[in-house]
Amino acid sequence: SCKSCGDNQKVDVVISTVGGTQIMDQPNIIKAIKEVGTIKIFLPSKFGNDFDGVHVIEPANTAWGYKVKVRRAIEAEGIPYTYVCSNYFATYFVPNSGQPSLTTLPRDTILILGDGNAKVVFVKEEDIGTFTIKAVGDPRTLNKKLYLRLLANTYSFKDL
Repeated sequence: SCKSCGDNQKVDVVISTVGGTQIMDQPNIIKAIKEVGTIKIFLPSKFGNDFDGVHVIEPANTAWGYKVKVRRAIEAEGIPYTYVCSNYFATYFVPNSGQPSLTTLPRDTILILGDGNAKVVFVKEEDIGTFTIKAVGDPRTLNKKLYLRLLANTYSFKDL
């Protein structure tokens, strides 16, 4: 139990950075937050695209569905939150031209979804961290989504 750990009573901010396969472990964090009772803001591990109300095909539908469940659990428990919607991680998508299964730039063929003109925002992970920390102390972000949409970082597949 978290209440048996006296130092936990001093914690008032929780930033979760669990990886994709541990997203569904976040209900354990939610439970701990409720037990401690001192948390003023929780930033769950859901950095990337905003997926509320988005219709996608498998396997993304299942992965994003887990993330939606975590959000709804946070809200149902009345835990103060900020959701950081950072769009695409630059170092994950740009070096391989958006081909996440590759580790280097493709040399022969690049898979382009659609016509290649749809624009997306790429954000460096360090910048995501900076905006996340700044959100902690900004009351305007409480119980809201924080979107990182840097115009200079907006590209299409064709632009890349």
